[in-house]
Amino acid sequence: MKSFGGKVMFLDRANINTDEIIPARYLTEISKEALRPHMLEDLQLDGFDPKAPNNQDAKVIVTRANFGCGSSREHAPWVFEMNNINVVIASSFARIFRQNMFNCGMLAIELPEADIEKLFRYKNIGARIDIDFDKNSLTISSGKESDAFSYRISGFDRALVEAGGWVEFADAKY
Repeated sequence: MKSFGGKVMFLDRANINTDEIIPARYLTEISKEALRPHMLEDLQLDGFDPKAPNNQDAKVIVTRANFGCGSSREHAPWVFEMNNINVVIASSFARIFRQNMFNCGMLAIELPEADIEKLFRYKNIGARIDIDFDKNSLTISSGKESDAFSYRISGFDRALVEAGGWVEFADAKY
């Protein structure tokens, strides 16, 4: 199973859609790797540059409601996977995007909006998130400050993540 957690990239906007995650013009690529340089390149967010040094080694995204809305495509989680991001935390997700994350063996963690607000307090202070998958908990920290949160995922989604994704799960079960 993958390890989860690391440096955080904050995307402070609701309704970020799959065209902003990976623009449609790249959906003809024949490998996941070819998607890598195009992650979030069309995202319009004040002061945000996906290629900025502070975003380059992020492993976790914290964002707002309805993340991954728009066209349904596996390419959106794939571009995160190719950039070593395997956790997205939001107050809600578009249903298909959320399931595609689990199908790829990645975590889509939903937290109440009040908890998302607490996470955003760490936005400008170099935060990292550590995930304890077995205990369904996460801790955000920066320096001596930290906050802990619990989350829930279904047993089936947990099994997908533990297996490494849908294909690995199906290979093991069928």
